[in-house]
Amino acid sequence: MKVLTIVGARPQFIKAAVVSRTIAEYNLNACEPIQEQIIHTGQHYDQNMSDIFFDEMQIPRPHYQLAVGSGSHALQTGQMLIKLEEAMMLENPDMVLIYGDTNSTLAGALAAAKLHIPVAHVEAGLRSFNHNMPEEINRILADRVSSLLLCPTVEAVKNLASEGIPCPRLKAKVVNTGDVMNDAAIFYAKLSNSSWLEQNKLLPHQYILATIHRAESTDNPENLKNLMAALDMISRKHYPIVWPMHPRTRNLISSNPELSKLLATSAFKAIEPIGYLDMVCAEKHARLIVTDSGGVQKEAFFHKVLCVTMRTETEWVELVEAGWNMIAGLEPEKIVAAVEQMLMIDPQKLPWPDLYGLGNAGQNIVKELIKWSREQAR
Repeated sequence: MKVLTIVGARPQFIKAAVVSRTIAEYNLNACEPIQEQIIHTGQHYDQNMSDIFFDEMQIPRPHYQLAVGSGSHALQTGQMLIKLEEAMMLENPDMVLIYGDTNSTLAGALAAAKLHIPVAHVEAGLRSFNHNMPEEINRILADRVSSLLLCPTVEAVKNLASEGIPCPRLKAKVVNTGDVMNDAAIFYAKLSNSSWLEQNKLLPHQYILATIHRAESTDNPENLKNLMAALDMISRKHYPIVWPMHPRTRNLISSNPELSKLLATSAFKAIEPIGYLDMVCAEKHARLIVTDSGGVQKEAFFHKVLCVTMRTETEWVELVEAGWNMIAGLEPEKIVAAVEQMLMIDPQKLPWPDLYGLGNAGQNIVKELIKWSREQAR
């Protein structure tokens, strides 16, 4: 079986590392090994956002580097489509494996579907129900053309069922595999021996970690100003905030005089992007995490750290229901209030339910790929 894996952004590198490692373990004793080829679209092209993850996470080097880089959603996705189609026609894979909800995800799904190549979607079925989010459009469209929908949670399976998936006429298969991010958290927590805290002069549980990268957070100057104002207020009143800043976000701030001034006078500390193992260290030892990232919300839970989400909704509703996450919106005062409320909770006394599987999602995904291949061969 020949699988073509499409990645292009930080969260996808982490997820793909789990599955690639499991494929390699399966191949050690397999009569019919899985041949995996990785295509890196170049959606994240900065060394700190891309190359370092392949080095740290021991992911096989991509067979293709498309080097698409930044641009509008249409430009980026269109360039990916052209280049991915060329690679798929050349390689003729049995399955295209996509992850998450980025432009790389959508381009991989569409290119494969147009060439009648089956698609397996890891993290299928997630929904924020906010169609203003590019990620929501990407994940919905990717699910519609996927043959194998690999869901991380029961909730994701329910979302697909409410949309009529699986549909017998489309011959799509839906499976709850568990969450590969849980696998990654368990595996890489053992490897994380980072001096990140010392380098940034921080003490365990005496700082708040912040991440902001969503388009609706950064592309709207008013939203970005509100989030930065909230971080400033929290860091002055409660704990110091450390914010590993995406290069694109830093460029957007630099081009806006008001935001540049706010960054220069703020109490929070904006630092360069950090590698995955440093990020694991930063998350594990934080008193609290404030973020707009879906992946970081889960990583906080995996490390038993409380989280405040600076959005109006989340795909991970089970985290909110369990009390580990709070949706704060985009207004500074509401974000500060949510942080203050979460700081009153002792995470050690909060129930920690089994929401994302037993840390064997990678194995479940590989089993489903093999099962699908054998079924097609009949």
